[in-house]
Amino acid sequence: MSRAQTVLPYVGNGFLLMIPVVIWNLALTDQLPAVFQPEIFWNDIPAWLTYGENGSRILVFALAGLMPIRSSTKNQGVGFFSYLAGLVLYFASWLALMYFPDSQWSTSLPGFMAPAFTPLFWLTGIGLIGESFYFNLPFRRWIFMLTAFLFVVLHCFHTYTVYDRLY
Repeated sequence: MSRAQTVLPYVGNGFLLMIPVVIWNLALTDQLPAVFQPEIFWNDIPAWLTYGENGSRILVFALAGLMPIRSSTKNQGVGFFSYLAGLVLYFASWLALMYFPDSQWSTSLPGFMAPAFTPLFWLTGIGLIGESFYFNLPFRRWIFMLTAFLFVVLHCFHTYTVYDRLY
């Protein structure tokens, strides 16, 4: 068996579903209002929140990378729908802030926090798509879902902290 044949089955994993979000964030973060720029957004955030948010983010990415992508069950079909709908909501939340930063929506708590809470939808989709882990690790869907939920809660708390300082 060649090295490519050995590695190829592991390429189609949940991390692939994270790539559109990573590209979007890297390409467009500088288009968001100034308050969302890292030097302001991360300024004076408590260490426990910074480490908790970033640690849970890393765990979400790692766990997604351990789950092969398949579409063989109804649950996974619902997962793909949730993932795609969540991406649309997430991208729309950014576009509202980029193009209408002073609107009533963008300055409201839900509008300001939308990029922080909408990942719950696409992360739930990834969690529903996952049916197993690689390497014969025992699969428990709640492990990914709980980690994703923890990340979203911490990300929302961080975003609320920034919002509270502004308004």
